[in-house]
Amino acid sequence: MKVLVTGAAGYIASHTAERLKSLGHDVIGLDNFSDYYDVSLKKLNASTLKSKGIVIEKIDLRFADQLQMLPKDFDYIFHFAAQPGISSTSSFEDYLGNNVVGTKNLLDFALLNQNLALFVNIATSSIYGIHATFDETVAPSPVSFYGVTKLAAEQLVLESSRLGQLKACSLRLYSVYGPRERPEKLYTKLIACALNDIPFPLYKGSEKHLRSFTYVQDIVDGVISVIGAADLVNNEIINLGTEEESTTQEGIEIVEQILNKKIDIQIVEARSGDQLRTKAVIGKARKLLGYNPKTSLYEGLKAQVQWYQDNFYNLKIITKKLQK
Repeated sequence: MKVLVTGAAGYIASHTAERLKSLGHDVIGLDNFSDYYDVSLKKLNASTLKSKGIVIEKIDLRFADQLQMLPKDFDYIFHFAAQPGISSTSSFEDYLGNNVVGTKNLLDFALLNQNLALFVNIATSSIYGIHATFDETVAPSPVSFYGVTKLAAEQLVLESSRLGQLKACSLRLYSVYGPRERPEKLYTKLIACALNDIPFPLYKGSEKHLRSFTYVQDIVDGVISVIGAADLVNNEIINLGTEEESTTQEGIEIVEQILNKKIDIQIVEARSGDQLRTKAVIGKARKLLGYNPKTSLYEGLKAQVQWYQDNFYNLKIITKKLQK
């Protein structure tokens, strides 16, 4: 089958594109190579994908005309591209353009693909709000521009399926970690600080935050399981994550254990919009998709530490911003 993956040079999307290719699918990836974080990491991911025969096109979804260069015979579209996270350097317009306008443009393009079996929107537990501990029937209460615009994007996608224009679903992901994690995210930043003897900035009170830290390959298992299940998942919202909860402090201690090194922690002011607790309720995913995440936090973090050491320890790419 022919598959389009947006945001393909990014973190979770690159793993998904790689898995789809390994399963024998023809994969084309899109990315705008935004400088939200060090583009060197995206270029490394893109190089890995290209070496496996995956085509990567530089396209910015905010501009509909850029999509016209693409073929219109895709069987599946996996939409990962977004303005991610909670950042003081990202404006509301950044979130609106990338998450809402970009999604609308992609949907318009999707409608031109007559053989499209399913449009898969990649959403986030941030849609739920401060406490993401609910099943998919609970009303969303996002508390950040990121959560608000991802909810809007999700509803744009589901509107199209409700109107019968295409088949679509939305997968809400929970606290994904593992190799290729973005440099401003918890564990990559923590590992970078530990290996380079830089104090780790910990948001005040966040050591007590509970998270469904979910290993990236377990997430990919759930994402690709929608293939062949279009009728089953059409117009559905599905949580993907682990039911296991860990505090941020427990995650820090596991990294210290793996590295056999105490990390210097520097407490900084809490940031607005941070979730206090995420606990994935995945009964629906288990029932519809046979979803069953298996990777322990220790196993996953060991793999992430190895990835960082293999790719960035000597290059110092990730630590440049930390030292500023």
